[in-house]
Amino acid sequence: MFINKLKNEGKAYAVFKVFNTFVMLFVILITLLPYLNVLAKSLNDGIDSMRGGITFFPRVFTWENYRVLLADSSMYRAFFVTVAKVVLFVVGSVMVQFMAGYGLSRKDLWGLKGVNLFFLIPTYIAGGLIPNYILYSNIGLLNSFWVYVFPAMWNFYNVIIIRSYMSSNISDSIVEAANIDGANEWITFSKIVMPLCKPILATIILWTAVASWNEWTSTLYYIQNPDLHTLQYKLMQTLKESERITALMQEALKQGEDVQQLASQMKVTTESMQAAQVIVVTIPIILTYPFLQKYFVKGVTLGSVKG
Repeated sequence: MFINKLKNEGKAYAVFKVFNTFVMLFVILITLLPYLNVLAKSLNDGIDSMRGGITFFPRVFTWENYRVLLADSSMYRAFFVTVAKVVLFVVGSVMVQFMAGYGLSRKDLWGLKGVNLFFLIPTYIAGGLIPNYILYSNIGLLNSFWVYVFPAMWNFYNVIIIRSYMSSNISDSIVEAANIDGANEWITFSKIVMPLCKPILATIILWTAVASWNEWTSTLYYIQNPDLHTLQYKLMQTLKESERITALMQEALKQGEDVQQLASQMKVTTESMQAAQVIVVTIPIILTYPFLQKYFVKGVTLGSVKG
């Protein structure tokens, strides 16, 4: 009877594995196919793309969309500004949030509930854009590179995830043993706690890096110096210029004018520029994610389940 039960469970598990495989393949397809469609449009002639019908392969292959996108020499400076912003932001965020998470994970912290409440309230009640602008102006962050780094270092949601991970996976006895051996709080944090937090560390690095890489509104609101423009902001400007040219062509068509000359000047279209923009912006994240994936899954699951 026991052997039959095992056989039945084995069959059920085999069915589950087959079903799970098909579900995962379906999820991969619905995730990958739209990206392949965008890639095909980015490699297709812009005028030809306006006809529609592009699937997963370019119909009229061209590099023109990328040539136009990268023709501006300031794009390369914007790229280095963006990379520097991401690196400094990630390093600063990790240090601030992990130190805060370590402190809030200590049950012997005086006034722990009050400190948690103090940090929790601003997550629901924010000052808004105008108070932030006035604050940044008063402390000298307007038109400064550091406006990309300092204001967003603190994220209480990430701190909660880090605190939960430390509370669930780092026992108090480890910290107590380090203290008995003469380690102070900084040594305990840097030499004992941080090496045990690789999964959640990779998770937070990935989250903060993606958020910083994609963010462009800080440039719009707080930066006037063109040398401090980020890659995403430059791409947005290029897209707006493409939309302007397309609007001129549409207006000329409505008025019955000859648009052949305008069409010859328009090397790309709004849709083709959007596609090229998506590819350029996502490539760094796609190349980074595989190196952090094995830690990412473990960090999220262990940080959310106690025991």
